Amino acid sequence: MKNAMSKKLDWALVIDVESTCWEHEPPRGQTSEIIEVGLCVVDLQLLERRERRSIMVRPGMSEVSEFCTQLTGITPDMLSDAAPLSDALQLLHDEFRCSERLFASWGDYDRNQFMRNCRTYNLKYPFGPTHLNVKNLFSAAFGLTCELGIDAACARLGVTMEGAHHRGVDDAWNVARILCLLLKRIRRATA
Repeated sequence: MKNAMSKKLDWALVIDVESTCWEHEPPRGQTSEIIEVGLCVVDLQLLERRERRSIMVRPGMSEVSEFCTQLTGITPDMLSDAAPLSDALQLLHDEFRCSERLFASWGDYDRNQFMRNCRTYNLKYPFGPTHLNVKNLFSAAFGLTCELGIDAACARLGVTMEGAHHRGVDDAWNVARILCLLLKRIRRATA
């Protein structure tokens, strides 16, 4: 019998967010907010990356700093027509049924940033109660004593990162590749 809280394991939604940031402390009255939700859908049966999407989000309580633009490549102009976080969450719900599917990311930052921003704006957290931390899984699978960054994990697997590091859509694409390769190794070992 299917548990009402069970996840659909047809897809994993690999997500990487970029947020407003500053070289030092944020200016008075500003807080770190999601400005891009990078998404890559992974077919969990075939272990292949499918759709990739960049969902730009207009911040409501902060501005994109020069430091943030240098790090992410995201400029204030890129967000001028972006929708608020509530619309991005609705899109994740409507198009990807995010509360029913496996949410995966590289580390806990993305999950925590969604939780913080949802609290700030009094929005419902869009995902279910579970989260797959691919960074932890990778480190445990390789018997590492510390966690690696996405670039170091790709190097360990002998693959080159694709796109621009610190762009949500590209980081999600790369994390999805790591997840697929890792799960393929696990499946081969248990076959």
